[in-house]
Amino acid sequence: MQRTRLAALTLVAAATATVLAATAPTASAHVSIDPAEASQGGYSTIGVKVPNERDDASTIRLELHLDPEHPLASVMPQPVPGWEVTVETAPLDEPIEVHGSPLTEAPSVITWTGGEIGPGEFQEFPLSVGPLPEDADQLVFDAVQTYDNDEIVRWIEEPGADGAEVESPSPVLTLVPGEGGHGHDDEADDAANGEDAEAAASDTHGEAAAASDEDSADTMARVLGVAGIVVGLAGVAFGVLAGRRRTGA
Repeated sequence: MQRTRLAALTLVAAATATVLAATAPTASAHVSIDPAEASQGGYSTIGVKVPNERDDASTIRLELHLDPEHPLASVMPQPVPGWEVTVETAPLDEPIEVHGSPLTEAPSVITWTGGEIGPGEFQEFPLSVGPLPEDADQLVFDAVQTYDNDEIVRWIEEPGADGAEVESPSPVLTLVPGEGGHGHDDEADDAANGEDAEAAASDTHGEAAAASDEDSADTMARVLGVAGIVVGLAGVAFGVLAGRRRTGA
């Protein structure tokens, strides 16, 4: 009886492990944006995370198609060793205004080639993008992943509104309101923080200088007071001695 129960538990454990092994990679092995969240209206550095989900092939090419409904004025890729990157632009149906100037074309497709992502590995491709739209809650990208065995995987399915999983989800960047309801600009914040730090340092220096002056004045007053007392005592002593000399004479 005990052996029968042990055998049954062993079979259940083996079956559970098999199911987990079969389903876990499928749920996580897709092209994604990291971090998955950024502030509206500002600039942000994001990474396109590309895992290799094949055991017998390597990823050799990635295309990232930007969201055509929300064009970005600036898209700057960071160099990745071993990979070449190209940025294609496309004309806009309607010009948009960026920093007071009209923009008639915008980046549309970014392609990485020349490198290799082996089985069991992933690669992240950093991008600096902005300004991010203030009137959208997300940017949806389409990604096309190519393997060295000529297999092509298209990550082009937009997640459903109910949050249901899809087989080949598109990479998504969620947009949230920044400070004051606008986007968060790291460079502006750094400059502001630098100015605040400089002002604080200046105030601290002024306070320290004022305190030093007060200390110096207080020390001088004490020295003069002690000197006055010494001079007074010396005068009294001189008067006493002079009086004694006169009495003796």
